[in-house]
Amino acid sequence: MLSRMSVYTPGQVAEETGFSLDTLRYYERIGLLEPIGRNAAGQRRFTQEDIGWLGMIRCLRDTGMPIAEMLRFAELTRQGEHTIRDRIALLEAHDRRVEAQVANLREKQTAIRNKIGYYRGVVGTGRGLS
Repeated sequence: MLSRMSVYTPGQVAEETGFSLDTLRYYERIGLLEPIGRNAAGQRRFTQEDIGWLGMIRCLRDTGMPIAEMLRFAELTRQGEHTIRDRIALLEAHDRRVEAQVANLREKQTAIRNKIGYYRGVVGTGRGLS
């Protein structure tokens, strides 16, 4: 866990967020991250706000949001509070897709558990074991 420092190195941010250094650079290049500040030597220095934003990006990425939609979300966020309704709509649409994925996984999990139950029944009766 990062301390309350005011700036963080790319390595510290990569460790904290789980994003690789290449991913962090890519996200900055495509505009998913706002341009990262630099110190006098030109080295990137991330803020706590950058890390918080990366946490949101991690959540969206891990739940399958396409980069184009994450970019749209970032654009809306940067435009200000008048875009909150649009952000809600974007997140609600994503939430519906996530809910459908979860339901699909639950169905598959039920099939797996049924098969486990079947195999336990076979083992319990001794049928089909050599």
